[in-house]
Amino acid sequence: MNSDKVKAGPGGAATRALFYGMGYTKSEIDRPLIGVVNSQNDVVPGHKLLDRIASAARDGILMSGGTPIEFPAIAICDGIAMGHEGMKFPLASRELICDSIEAMAIAHQLDGLVLIPNCDKTVPGMLMAAARLNLPAILISGGPMRAGHAGGRALDFNSIMEQIGKFRGGTSSDAELEKIALNACPGCGSCSGLFTANSMNCLTEALGMGLPYNGTALCDSGERIRMAKTAGMKIMELVAGDVRPRDILTREAFENAMVVDMAMAGSTNTALHLPAVAHEAGVEISLADFDKASRRTPYLAKLSPSGYHHMEDLHRAGGIPALMNELAKKGLILLNVPTVTGYTVGENIAHCPVIYPEVIRPIDKPYRDQGGLAILYGNLAPGGAVVKESAVAPEMLAHTGPARVFNSEDEATEAINGGKIRRGDVIVIRYEGPKGGPGMREMLGPTSTIAGMGLDKDVALLTDGRFSGASRGASIGHISPEAKDDGPIALIQEGDVIEINIPARTLNVRLSDEELTARRATLTHPEPRVKTGYLARYARLVTSANTGAVLE
Repeated sequence: MNSDKVKAGPGGAATRALFYGMGYTKSEIDRPLIGVVNSQNDVVPGHKLLDRIASAARDGILMSGGTPIEFPAIAICDGIAMGHEGMKFPLASRELICDSIEAMAIAHQLDGLVLIPNCDKTVPGMLMAAARLNLPAILISGGPMRAGHAGGRALDFNSIMEQIGKFRGGTSSDAELEKIALNACPGCGSCSGLFTANSMNCLTEALGMGLPYNGTALCDSGERIRMAKTAGMKIMELVAGDVRPRDILTREAFENAMVVDMAMAGSTNTALHLPAVAHEAGVEISLADFDKASRRTPYLAKLSPSGYHHMEDLHRAGGIPALMNELAKKGLILLNVPTVTGYTVGENIAHCPVIYPEVIRPIDKPYRDQGGLAILYGNLAPGGAVVKESAVAPEMLAHTGPARVFNSEDEATEAINGGKIRRGDVIVIRYEGPKGGPGMREMLGPTSTIAGMGLDKDVALLTDGRFSGASRGASIGHISPEAKDDGPIALIQEGDVIEINIPARTLNVRLSDEELTARRATLTHPEPRVKTGYLARYARLVTSANTGAVLE
C-alpha cells in the first residue's frame, strides 16, 4: 500500500504514534488509508449538506475494510460572488482546490480518495487533482437542489437574476422581486438548472469518474446517501484492483463527455474545465474538438436556462445513463470505456431507457440536429470564442451592430442599468479574461439584466471573460486571445461594426488588417487591477481561456 511508506515497520512508528494520539487503533492504521475530501461549508447551498455525503462515504469505506481520513477543501458560491470583486476568485479557486488536495494526499501518502464536490469550481478542481495524483479515486457529488415554484411556474437561481433585471427595468415591484427570492431556491443543493455545477456533475458521470446518476439524484434524497455509501465501497475495489484515474480519463472518455455536453447544452464553462482536466490527465482537447462534437451531436435535452425542464426532470426521465443510451443508438457514445463502477460505459447504460421522451427526446426527433455549444472564429477571435447556441433567440443567431465598448463588467453594468444600451447594440466587455480580470469573472449580472429588460433578442454581449451557466441570449465569451494578451478585442473602438454569425461559426469586426495593425501600434493597456496577493500570482501564471485557463 502507498501508506505503508509512512506507517509500516520501525520507521513508521512515529506515524503510528500520531495516529494513536487521535484514537485510531492498530487495525485501522493497518488498513488502506482513504482520503475523504469534503468541501462542506455554511456559505454555499450546494455544500451545506455535504457532511451527510461524507458520513455515508465513510460508512462505505468502513464496510469494505478501509479507514476513512477526512479533510476539507474550499468552495466558493458563484451566486454570492457575482457582480463584485469577489467574482475574480471562483475560477482561480479551481487551482487552489487541486493544489491543496495534491499537497494533502502526497504529504500523508494516502491510498485512495473519495472526492466530494458539488458546485462550479470544486468539481473540475477535484477532477484535476484526481488526474494529477493518479491515485485510485472516485467523485460523489452533493447533488442538485429541487426547482422552486411560484405563480404556477418552475423557478431557479436564474429566475431571481432575471427578476432583478425586470425590477431595474421598471416592470417588477419590490414585492414581486422578494416573492421570487423566497421561492427560487427551495433548499440545498447545486442550483436546479443545467448551470455549470450540474453540467460538470453530469460530465463527471459521462467521464466515468462518478457513479450512474451522480449528476441528477437530488441532494436531499435517500438515493444520494445510498450512492455515497456505494462510492465508499467502490473506492476499496479501485484500490484493490489498482485502477487509477488515468486508466479511466482517456481520450475516449473525453469524447463521450463532449458528446453528452452537446446533447444537453451544458454550460459554456465546460469548455474551460474539460480541457483543464484533460491537461492534468495528459490528454489534449481543444475548442475545435468541442465544435466537432457539437456538429455531430443532436440536441436531445432542453434544460433551464435553454428550456424549462430542471435536473429533477432529467433524473425522472432516466438521467445521464438514459441520455447516453439514446445517443448510443446512433453510435455517438464509445461503449468500451472503463468507469469507476468496474464496468464499461456500455455495460452501465445497457438497460437504461428513456422514461419520459418529453424530457430526453428520441435520437431521431431532436430539438435540433446539432448540439448546444458553438465555437466561433474570426478576426475578433483568432483563438476562438464560445457561445451556448441553444440559448440564443433565432433572430440573434446572425447579428450585425455597433460596438459599445467597456473595459470592465462594472462599466458595462452601469451603462445597462442607466438605460444607455440601445436595441441592436453589441456590448463588448474586455480586460475580464484570466489575466486581465484577473480571474475571468462570470457575467450573469449583465446578461440577466439584459434578459430581464426584454433586450436579449436585440442585444449581443461579447467578452474575453466568461458567462454563467445560467446565462442565455447572444452571450459570446472566452474570446481569445484576451485583451490583456494583445488580442484584437483590445483594439475595438466605440461604434465599430461587429458581425456575428453563429451558424457560420464566425465573429468579426468590420475593419481591415491594415487598420487593426495601425491600432495595435498605439495600443496601451490599463493598469493591472490587482498587484498583490494570490490573484496577482495567478495573473502571472494563467494561460488563455482557449487552453482551459490552466497555470503554466
